Amino acid sequence: MFWRLIESGKEDAYMNMAIDEAIASSVLEGASPPTLRFYGWKTPSITIGAFQRLSDINMDYCRDMGIPIVRRPTGGRAILHGNDLTYSFSSPNTAPFFSEGLLKSYSYISEAFLRGFREMGISVQLKSRRERGRVLTGSALCFQSVSYGEITLNGKKLLGSAQKRWKRGFLQQGSLLLKTNSEEMQRVFNRATRDSILSTMTGLLDVYPEIDLKTLKEAIIKGFKEVFNAEFKYSSLTTDERSLAEKLCREKYARSEWLKYRV
Repeated sequence: MFWRLIESGKEDAYMNMAIDEAIASSVLEGASPPTLRFYGWKTPSITIGAFQRLSDINMDYCRDMGIPIVRRPTGGRAILHGNDLTYSFSSPNTAPFFSEGLLKSYSYISEAFLRGFREMGISVQLKSRRERGRVLTGSALCFQSVSYGEITLNGKKLLGSAQKRWKRGFLQQGSLLLKTNSEEMQRVFNRATRDSILSTMTGLLDVYPEIDLKTLKEAIIKGFKEVFNAEFKYSSLTTDERSLAEKLCREKYARSEWLKYRV
């Protein structure tokens, strides 16, 4: 079983979201195999969840500082990108791993990351209990709560992920925090405080500054191979995917109407 691996480098916030949706569309149509993508950001950027309120963000500060804000296709809450390793994974809802719904698929993907971290000697834990109510809704920041299947380090959230599901398959997007910039987060997110940020989240390089990211990505890929019994082929976007991504960027993600629209 061959899956696709894309390392697309840095793009702007709008194109990053457009590329993820274009890949998911191709995968769900059967034109591409399940795809794992690693990517970065040309400038510090904010993604907000599909259902999230804009009032959670200090819009004036972001405008003044030139920080782009884009609404993700997936749920969850806001993330300040730039000091993180971002990934997406797209697959059809096929057996044996992805035919039993959100939580089951989430747990398999989390296990792949968990194995990657432990391969690197990083002492992480997996959240196995589901949270409800205000625990999940009290903060604008993704990294200020830990949900089922998410990964923590020293009791603080390290990796956050969210899914968009269709009848035929899903897109999962996630962010591995590398460095915690609590001062900037406090300025960007309304009602966030430095103490609350530092008490709930941590960056991998804050704890393990010697970690090499290339080696870490290789370990995560190995984790995926072990969990899913799949081999990866390095690839790039197809011509159709690039064309669709450019269209989605232009007509959807870069438009103010999409940012204001709660899915």
